[in-house]
Amino acid sequence: MIIKGSPSVPSVPVTMPGACKVQMQMLLGPQDQCPNFAMRKFSVAPGGNTPRHQHDYEHEILVLAGRGTALSEQGVREIGPGDVIFVPANELHQFVNTGGENMVFICLVPASVHRPVDCSK
Repeated sequence: MIIKGSPSVPSVPVTMPGACKVQMQMLLGPQDQCPNFAMRKFSVAPGGNTPRHQHDYEHEILVLAGRGTALSEQGVREIGPGDVIFVPANELHQFVNTGGENMVFICLVPASVHRPVDCSK
């Protein structure tokens, strides 16, 4: 079992084209010998957004703080603390912070496809 405090995990800027004011922490993943999933924590500053992108794997999201919108092929929906989101493989998506505080969310992806900063693949 691995237990660590998330504040001790370094935060790095997301440099993927189209990302604006986004930081990521790799909470658990291949570096922790997690064979199946990678757990990442994203923080999107006010006015920021994740890139509009798609990839060949699903991911699951839990919004912890802040308010924003989730863009998908079905349109744009408001999101906030406590919301859970399933993004199927190959679906175009983007998250935008529309509030006045950081929008923070946990994102789970398959460990086999994790990219430390560029989460587009």
